[in-house]
Amino acid sequence: MAKSVNIKKGDTVKVIAGKDKGAEGKVIQVLREEQRVIVEGVNRIKRHTKVVNQGGRAGNTGGIITAEAPIHVSNVMLLEDGATTRIGFRRDQVTKRRPDGSTYEAERSVRISRKTGKEI
Repeated sequence: MAKSVNIKKGDTVKVIAGKDKGAEGKVIQVLREEQRVIVEGVNRIKRHTKVVNQGGRAGNTGGIITAEAPIHVSNVMLLEDGATTRIGFRRDQVTKRRPDGSTYEAERSVRISRKTGKEI
């Protein structure tokens, strides 16, 4: 069973450990099963690819491709207003509407900043 990851795609994060410590970037992808995130411009690797001449125009040109590799979610921290913050959750009461027009009360879970208490 995969554990939950509090970081979401599109969040701005700061790297707090590793060779790219101090770097900031936007989360491109979240790999929940591996508890890893891919951050724009962080943990870049070079992959050497071979020239493949199959399929005519669809053939691979080959060369060196630079791409971001995943880093563990514990090595990044969410940025809010330029400062790092921990993530908490709050349950809010909301009124929802059914397709037939009737309404009902329900709870919605929202992410909040532990520093300011504001909704993220």
